[in-house]
Amino acid sequence: MRVSEFWRLMDGEFGSASGRHLAATMALTELGSRTADEALEAGENPREVWLAVCRAKEVPESRWLGADVPLRQDRWDG
Repeated sequence: MRVSEFWRLMDGEFGSASGRHLAATMALTELGSRTADEALEAGENPREVWLAVCRAKEVPESRWLGADVPLRQDRWDG
């Protein structure tokens, strides 16, 4: 997972402003009590950071992959 995907998932689950706030302020025990921002800055795998956020915020597993993103129609037009 890329960092950009991490932010897409954060925005989708929590909203842009709330997601950024959570990433900057919520200490994640799984990640040594670092925030998501700190963990990403330290080079942690964005997927592991995302999953730590999901578990800490009790996001249902059914939403851990984020919302379905519709395919662009032009990719399928001849």
